[in-house]
Amino acid sequence: MKPVVSAMQAWSCTVISAFAIIILSVIGGLFRTKHHSLTGHADDPADGPAVAGTVFTAVFVYIGFLVFCGLQGMLHVRENRRGAIAL
Repeated sequence: MKPVVSAMQAWSCTVISAFAIIILSVIGGLFRTKHHSLTGHADDPADGPAVAGTVFTAVFVYIGFLVFCGLQGMLHVRENRRGAIAL
């Protein structure tokens, strides 16, 4: 199987996705527990659990990116071990 994206794009996407999963999971957890720093002001969303559901949907999208880009990176590693010539 051939990689779809370049090695640099694959590994960059993997690292960015990992950080996004961590950061968004913390933000989603804070919204779920209705933490006062995120839901305490009059202009902030009143329904914290609904916002948390949306944030966790984004986490699942980033998990998909992490899996896809990680597999693309591993394809590049496997291709380089076989002695393929990179153009």
